[in-house]
Amino acid sequence: MKVKRQGRVAAISLAAALALAACGSDENTDNSSAGSTSGSSSSIDCATGTLNASGSSAQANAMSEWIKTYQSSCSGATINYGSVGSGQGVTDFINGQTAFAGSDSALKADKGEPDKANARCKTGNAVDLPMVAGPIAVVYNLSGVTDLTLTPSIISKIFSGTITTWNDPAIAEANSGATLPSDKITTVHRSDSSGTTDNFTKYLASAGASDWTYANDKVWKAPGGTGAKGSDGVAAAVKSTPNTIGYVEWSYATQNSLGVAKVDNGGGAVELSADAVSKAVEAATVSGTGDDLSLKLDYSSKTAGVYPILLVTYEITCLKGLDAEQAKLVKSFLTYVSSSDGQGQLTELGYAPLPSSIQSKVQAVVAKIA
Repeated sequence: MKVKRQGRVAAISLAAALALAACGSDENTDNSSAGSTSGSSSSIDCATGTLNASGSSAQANAMSEWIKTYQSSCSGATINYGSVGSGQGVTDFINGQTAFAGSDSALKADKGEPDKANARCKTGNAVDLPMVAGPIAVVYNLSGVTDLTLTPSIISKIFSGTITTWNDPAIAEANSGATLPSDKITTVHRSDSSGTTDNFTKYLASAGASDWTYANDKVWKAPGGTGAKGSDGVAAAVKSTPNTIGYVEWSYATQNSLGVAKVDNGGGAVELSADAVSKAVEAATVSGTGDDLSLKLDYSSKTAGVYPILLVTYEITCLKGLDAEQAKLVKSFLTYVSSSDGQGQLTELGYAPLPSSIQSKVQAVVAKIA
């Protein structure tokens, strides 16, 4: 499936806003405005004021378009989104620097994040709201190879350093007839705390089984390879360096015209597409309790036509506990992005919209923000 691009990755800096708030953060972010857009929605119930948020770089393209559309309809609102990575976004939210965080992983109990987020909300009701379904593309730069199929075992062995050359027998077997070079493989991973890394390594730990021994984490644990900051950094490194392989959210792969591997989980090679990802999200179950909508994904699915490497980006916020103006603006903005209009923008940006069953649950929780 070919995906149309909107033409740029936007990451809107929080630096000025955080400085005004006298909050200490050493993160540097790119700065671009969320100005006018060619599209707008007359159905938005606008609020006014300034809203600061930060987090996932994987959803930065979606967030940029949402912000442009929202602000074109709501002239009294200014929304700033800092693409600083999921880990920093959660930290910013917990520290009270932002009104919501974008994270490619739900709040992690083993790191104490739900308790910290509940304390930040004061009323103990921080929630994970799935908003963006983002395929994780296994991208490569390999001269003369335009069609590459990889299995969970092969991907695990490449990124753990067990498979080191492109003409390894395992890769050759999965790509019968392909001419594979003997060049050494260079892997590229995220150097920053990243929900994309967390979900990618969840896939390896689940589907790769014994071939992946590093569990999963937002921080890359396997030895070797080259680190790059952000999805844009990984994409740039793969694009500029022959014989490399990395993992990025799909929109960065399409924007940079990178080779994207097909993935064979056991049900046949699956090309990355919005439809193949939607099937995977539809099979997810809600693992959160009450109004928390964290999802459990099946990374080991062998169902034909399902693309198994994906993430869901959550907007993490307070149902109650924000000041009145912030609560109104968060509610208004998230009502728009969870609407059919907001979700309808995602496919052409390289994402998959939420299935209607999950979308309706998100809308019901957003309606409770006060």
